[in-house]
Amino acid sequence: MDAGLHRNIVHLCGTLGGRPRFSHWARTVEYYIFPLVVTRSSGAEDQLNILVSREMLSQIPLTDAPKIAVSGELRSFNNRTGSGSRLILSVFARTMDLVHEHEENEISLRGVICKPPILRKTPLGREICDLCLAVRRRYGRADYLTLIAWGQTAAHVATMPVGAVLDVKGRVQSRGYTKVEGEKKTERVAFEVSVRTVNGT
Repeated sequence: MDAGLHRNIVHLCGTLGGRPRFSHWARTVEYYIFPLVVTRSSGAEDQLNILVSREMLSQIPLTDAPKIAVSGELRSFNNRTGSGSRLILSVFARTMDLVHEHEENEISLRGVICKPPILRKTPLGREICDLCLAVRRRYGRADYLTLIAWGQTAAHVATMPVGAVLDVKGRVQSRGYTKVEGEKKTERVAFEVSVRTVNGT
């Protein structure tokens, strides 16, 4: 994938949804994860996972925060613990500050379609398209991000082939769903990018 395809910029502003907990070590850096709650204009809430270094976390007293502003990148991780495998999305914090600003949820991506888009309809007949975008990170790795588009935008991106380059703007959202395995039902949360505008080549 050409390095010029890389763009992955997220800006969030919301409220603390829970205490930070240890996530993992990466080389010599210790990382923690915490939920950030961002309210949509409709009143619905997205609870998004923020991944932050211990060093950055130690400089920001989150418990005193009226609002927390985070800028960074949307990252993917393939969790193979338990049964099957799950794609986990979190926002890797490059900067974090305490603010008194309005809530914000903006993402800008540039990447390559890596699976055939899937066009479907809601029970009310509205078209939805699910797609997966590969966005290159530094040092040769890539994030595989799940996107959802609606209406005319859905019909447009559904015609695009694997390998097409997309420029996307939208928001990061959380969505609850029920996983059914035989007679067992498990409540889970999916994270995805809700597409607002898209340009493709």
